[in-house]
Amino acid sequence: MEKKLGRIMAIDYGLKRVGIAVTDPLQIIATPLTTIVAPTLLPFLKDYLQQENVVTFVMGMPTHLNGKPSKMGNIIKQIGTQLKKAFPAQSLYYQDERFTSKLALQGLYQAGYSKKDRADKSNIDKVSAAILLQSFLNKQTVI
Repeated sequence: MEKKLGRIMAIDYGLKRVGIAVTDPLQIIATPLTTIVAPTLLPFLKDYLQQENVVTFVMGMPTHLNGKPSKMGNIIKQIGTQLKKAFPAQSLYYQDERFTSKLALQGLYQAGYSKKDRADKSNIDKVSAAILLQSFLNKQTVI
């Protein structure tokens, strides 16, 4: 991947909620941004991209343990097609998202979040997106 300066955005897409995370402009640190309801994804992205320079989208690709795409994978591909059509200047990558929700819950626990905050699925979704994004960043820096 040729590195263009600007943010990378991770999208952890679910049928109800979508977790969003972004990098800093130098693409060093992944940070949870927000969780939105799924039908508002494209309008949210249009607004965000007017304010911030996002050069790449990374979408979580749900797969089975054997590496084969899950049923949700087809929906993710459809959303990816919509993203490419709506935002042709941004590149799009898919990243395996297995275990990100479990890692997010564990991270919230270790960070001292209350039981109530850990039960809030919107927190899990945006932290999952950040884990997904950090995993993508780590993969890009491997030589």
